Amino acid sequence: MRRRLEPKARSGASGERVSRRRGGSAEFDEHRPYAPGDDPRRIDWLAYARTGEPVVKQFRAEEDVVLRLLLDGSASLGFGEPRKIDTARRLAAAIGYLALAGSQRAQVLIAGGREGSAGLTQVAAPKRGRSALASLLRELVRVEPLGQVDLSRSLDQVQLAARRPGLLVVMSDFYDAGPVLQALGRARAAGHDLCLIQILSREELEPELEGDFTFVDAETGQRVELTLDADAKDAYVARLTGLIEELRVFARRHAACYLRVVSGEPLEPVVRRFVAREVD
Repeated sequence: MRRRLEPKARSGASGERVSRRRGGSAEFDEHRPYAPGDDPRRIDWLAYARTGEPVVKQFRAEEDVVLRLLLDGSASLGFGEPRKIDTARRLAAAIGYLALAGSQRAQVLIAGGREGSAGLTQVAAPKRGRSALASLLRELVRVEPLGQVDLSRSLDQVQLAARRPGLLVVMSDFYDAGPVLQALGRARAAGHDLCLIQILSREELEPELEGDFTFVDAETGQRVELTLDADAKDAYVARLTGLIEELRVFARRHAACYLRVVSGEPLEPVVRRFVAREVD
């Protein structure tokens, strides 16, 4: 996968770059109509002879852009069968492999996952090359969902630690979307490309419980007595639908990709959508 995940990125395969910036040299990308002020030396005269319309060449200039994989290690990622965190691990491994196979650097970052620590708890150095895959996998295996996570704070820490912007992929259920999206907006303003991957369980998307229950918040331990009936289900589904739409709107507004993943479903289509930088 040797492509930069741009808004109009095309599908790729193993070995293509996940990150690339448009530039003035290197690999030819596409034509666009000639405009006053363009360098006449960039006019494609062969294309002009065929079409009668002056067009200029655009190129892609490759840069060493770091792929940063930030995983939410909060207790809520331990929900589902299989667990959401296991899906996040597998997907991060697949995306990381594509970057390493394309001779790009990849970095694993973990938010939380340790008792008493809500910010970044694991910051691995960026690695390059296929031989680095084993190390990347070891870092992912260490992730265990535990306690609360301040994902917005973790995002700010990532931005402060980054020497220069890169491609930032965030995997979470995004239940605390408000402050997280604000932090993502700051990262985008600093020049980072963004991909939001929301991981939900089938049980969260299609709740089937009915009756009286005691619910325990996985992150805070708070207990709540609730009666689940048709109205309660409708209210829950409406709230979750609103959250998903909020993430979609953010992605479109900030030229980011947004993917929704259901734990346990095949990940190959998700990886293809990631390469194409889609908004689900």
